[in-house]
Amino acid sequence: MSTHADPARPARVDSPHPTQPRIAWIGLGIMGSPMSENLLKAGYSVTGYTLEQDKLDRLAAAGGTAAPSLAEAVKDADVVITMVPASPQVEAIAYGPDGILDNAKSGALLIDMSSITPQTSIDLAKVAADKGIRVLDAPVSGGEAGAIEAVLSIMVGGEQSDFDSALPILEALGRTIVLCGPHGSGQTVKAANQLIVAVNIQACAEAVVFLEKSGVNLQAALDVLNGGLAGSTVLTRKKDNFLNRDFTPGFRIDLHHKDMGIVTDAARNVGAALPVGAVVAQLVASLRAQGDGGLDHSALLRSVERLSGTQV
Repeated sequence: MSTHADPARPARVDSPHPTQPRIAWIGLGIMGSPMSENLLKAGYSVTGYTLEQDKLDRLAAAGGTAAPSLAEAVKDADVVITMVPASPQVEAIAYGPDGILDNAKSGALLIDMSSITPQTSIDLAKVAADKGIRVLDAPVSGGEAGAIEAVLSIMVGGEQSDFDSALPILEALGRTIVLCGPHGSGQTVKAANQLIVAVNIQACAEAVVFLEKSGVNLQAALDVLNGGLAGSTVLTRKKDNFLNRDFTPGFRIDLHHKDMGIVTDAARNVGAALPVGAVVAQLVASLRAQGDGGLDHSALLRSVERLSGTQV
């Protein structure tokens, strides 16, 4: 099942409708902050928790409530949404006496929008069910720009009934929202997404170096390429990064390195060969080892430049 949210971003409402669920948002980073703010604009009540005080201040300034602890944030929530970097962080905030499962009320819906291993999502759903908490894994694609513009693609794993109840919330965050199958399915599709994105960025980076070394006008070349079969959302979103060598992180190499580990491991488990993906995973790892892990993943261009003898 899929739906396309209205591309127009909803206007801010001063007070949420009484029937709307109360939302706790855990993790207010590059993606989490604008996503939580889009829920506020849609009229939801959002209580947030994260480790950085400036991010809590930002949420409060946008009309949300900053909680002093994770337990305090989730205790009255109907829906808990998490957006943290990787499986260890999801496990840290979900389990234990101070975690979500021990402090959220029975019947609450936990929507984990982090990009983690499918098995972590499956395990979380099993443990949560024993505590009366429903779970969806709902990782996203679209990067910081997609989060700000509320046009993310959201890949969901879990029960149909839980997906149906979460859909109005997800529609405030993304444009394409698809239930992909049972628990863990959203994460599996996200892993495939990250494989495609990384290979696409690598191909674009190689084309950029080839074009520049050939003396072609790069702006003109990328414009015409993007209008044909070589065009892609990746090239549209990252074209200016390549042209301006602007690698301000929208999605960091460190995180894509983590995701390439997820997809290569998951593929090995199911017996799928990823020959090109394995090479790109090594190139991402190499770029990270050279100190570029904090840069945007379009910085794969730097790796190609180094291999081509360009000083970067």
